Amino acid sequence: MRKMTASFSHKPEGYECPFCRVSGIERPNQGTKQRDIIYQNEKVTAFISSKWWPNNKGHVLVVPNQHFENIFELPADYAVEIHRAAQLTAFAMKSTYGCDGISTRQHNEPAGNQDVWHYHLHVYPRYVNDQLYLTKGSQSDPDERSFYADKLRSWIKENI
Repeated sequence: MRKMTASFSHKPEGYECPFCRVSGIERPNQGTKQRDIIYQNEKVTAFISSKWWPNNKGHVLVVPNQHFENIFELPADYAVEIHRAAQLTAFAMKSTYGCDGISTRQHNEPAGNQDVWHYHLHVYPRYVNDQLYLTKGSQSDPDERSFYADKLRSWIKENI
């Protein structure tokens, strides 16, 4: 079996990881807030993304609590917990959003379209003809995010 090694870091000098901040200090009017978190355990955190696509509001990011840049650095025990949280999120979305399906996606390294240098898995609610891959995301309002976070968080609390 070929020995697997981590890739070198692609983050720029002085990079401040936005996902490491999720469980730390919030910035006013910027990024993720504590109230966006829908699920958390010792290894992972799932939260409503601050960047939204027009027809897929309330999508979730699942991140490891420890900083790993990409899939090449991610230990298997974290990968398991990330996918458990993604599956839980998918069930919660189907039940509370009434979506027609779920998409997950994850990017690695610049050529793989990664632009945040902390491993993260997107969980999108999908609707017939939603044009997710034909639209661009934009920053969401923290108050609007809390509506979606409250729904998912409540479902998860009732079902785990």
